[in-house]
Amino acid sequence: MRLGQLTNLTALQSVIDTTYLVAYGFNRGRIEQQKCAICYTHGVFSGKLENVILIFLATLLFFACSTKTEKNSRVNALPYYKDATFTPYWMESESTDLRAFHQISPFKLTNQEGETVTEKTFDNKIYVTDFFFTICPGICPKMTANMGILQEAFLQDDEVLLLSHSVTPERDSVPVLKNYAEDKGVKSEKWHLVTGERELIYGLGRNDYFVEEDLGLEKEPDDFLHTENFVLIDKNKHIRGIYNGLNKTAIQQLIADIKTLKKEK
Repeated sequence: MRLGQLTNLTALQSVIDTTYLVAYGFNRGRIEQQKCAICYTHGVFSGKLENVILIFLATLLFFACSTKTEKNSRVNALPYYKDATFTPYWMESESTDLRAFHQISPFKLTNQEGETVTEKTFDNKIYVTDFFFTICPGICPKMTANMGILQEAFLQDDEVLLLSHSVTPERDSVPVLKNYAEDKGVKSEKWHLVTGERELIYGLGRNDYFVEEDLGLEKEPDDFLHTENFVLIDKNKHIRGIYNGLNKTAIQQLIADIKTLKKEK
């Protein structure tokens, strides 16, 4: 092989490597939205073969640049969950086993508009729920921001709702929740911030949503409920997923899983 050919091949490999890395910019191990560019040095390539390869690479980059990466669900269907171990149960949505499977209990709470919110508010709806309090200085602001991402993703989708329970209902009255909602850009038709009886809210969190996910740990009724978890509920009040509400990757997975759930009959 002549030196000129070797130089051309080395340059070609360099361009291929650069093209790949730039087109599919990796950030902490996951693909982000592509920001593409290509460097072309006059005289590096000569001959018909090199020109064909350049055209191919340019075409590849064009399609990579024009396509925004979208998170896909890990599976074509989501499992069901019935206890705090979050052991997945894989069943068809028409399975008769679901008749006796765990569902969210009836409840009656009040949202930021002073409206009554019950389990019937979510009939034939997919919803995501979490537990927070308005003066929380730690994890709650990040959770609320990530709920906001969900709100934006499904703002025009009537099938999807959000439900945030205050774990300090004695303080988080309707006016307090209203102010908080306005400050955080909450859309009342999409996202319910609710207050009510503390015993009911804590019972829902621990016995219905299993939101603390504390495997085998007994909780006293007076123990404070504080967790970063988001829980996904289907149209039949079944739990279909639990997600870290502080993690952006988990939020994108949740969005993908909601889309998967929407396809379910």
